[in-house]
Amino acid sequence: MPSVLPLGDPAPSDGLLPAQAAEGADGRAFGLYVHIPFCAVRCGYCDFNTYTATELGGGASQDAYAATAAAEVELAAGVLAGSGVPERPLSTVFFGGGTPTLLPAADLALILRTAIARWGIVAGAEVTTEANPDSVTPESLAVLKEAGFTRVSFGMQSAVPHVLKVLDRTHSPARVPQVVRWAREAGLDVSLDLIYGTPGESLDDWRFSLETALSYGPDHISAYALIVEDGTKLAAQIRRGEVPGIDDDDHATKYELADQLITAAGLGWYEVSNWSRTPGHACRHNLAYWRGDDWWGIGPGAHSHVGGVRWWNVKHPAAYAGRLVQGLSPAAGRETLDPGTQAVEHVMLETRLATGLTVDSLTPAGRHEVAGLIADGLVDPVAAFRGRLVLTLKGRLLADAVVRRLLPD
Repeated sequence: MPSVLPLGDPAPSDGLLPAQAAEGADGRAFGLYVHIPFCAVRCGYCDFNTYTATELGGGASQDAYAATAAAEVELAAGVLAGSGVPERPLSTVFFGGGTPTLLPAADLALILRTAIARWGIVAGAEVTTEANPDSVTPESLAVLKEAGFTRVSFGMQSAVPHVLKVLDRTHSPARVPQVVRWAREAGLDVSLDLIYGTPGESLDDWRFSLETALSYGPDHISAYALIVEDGTKLAAQIRRGEVPGIDDDDHATKYELADQLITAAGLGWYEVSNWSRTPGHACRHNLAYWRGDDWWGIGPGAHSHVGGVRWWNVKHPAAYAGRLVQGLSPAAGRETLDPGTQAVEHVMLETRLATGLTVDSLTPAGRHEVAGLIADGLVDPVAAFRGRLVLTLKGRLLADAVVRRLLPD
């Protein structure tokens, strides 16, 4: 949830969507994203739309947030119905942030119950919350399971104290196996998020983090290269020479090691930065993003997408709450994607998946590039022969370059 909102057209105060949003909706899954914008400490690398208590001021109380988010759920149901979008049960729900579990588990449960009461939920739906290792207890995890959560994604990031210190993470590495055990005892699936390429992190540090995370037996691992965003504390530290900069070759070496160790441990990659114990443990909510399904984003700065219509909410929690109190949509702006733009995004997103995309979905110019990508070792020749474009390990390392070749001007 980046902190800078995109440019777009003004969104109407009633939130109603253009007719395009309803077209073909019966054939698309519908999910819910709930943004919880609160953090105990702002991490030095983070550019997300998050706030600590001291940054918020009046009108943005954490205590009132669950009721405010539930109010947007009610508004969303009315907007979709008023826009002619057929009602569909939720296929996935994802609470992200920020740190969702800074709110009491009962508050997260209230938001989830409100959403299920409005839309229903499919049998076996995936319901995830992100969590910091120091923001849960056995009791809170049990409450989440009872409310209908099925999965928790812990922000482990590293098992090395000096790396966590650079990232401004507040938890101790010793806390992670404890919370994984608590989640298992509550009956929740477990995902661990890792970050590689932190300034000062050696290859041995990264190996230790990977091996440590895998020793906990997670169902899912996400491993993301650290990106230094302008305006963050970390960017300023690098600019001042206080910590070393980011090295692309270092990132590539660490990604290769991640794939090697995670695959050897029995998890398979299904998206460039994600591996799962079985196909059923892949994050279905994120797959919905990559496949262009529909979702409504609840919360300040949250983004939504329905039928090629994309919009985003006002950023600040106080402004967000104020609009809902007035019965107004919190949407700040939106864009309606034309077929050409949707086709481009389809290529950009599905290229990242292990299932790949159909070669026939490319333009003639894009199809012309496939032979060259095979020759360069970037895509699987057997899959291409069968009509699907699937990245090799080398192709995953150069995924952005592959997309540029598939989308020539």
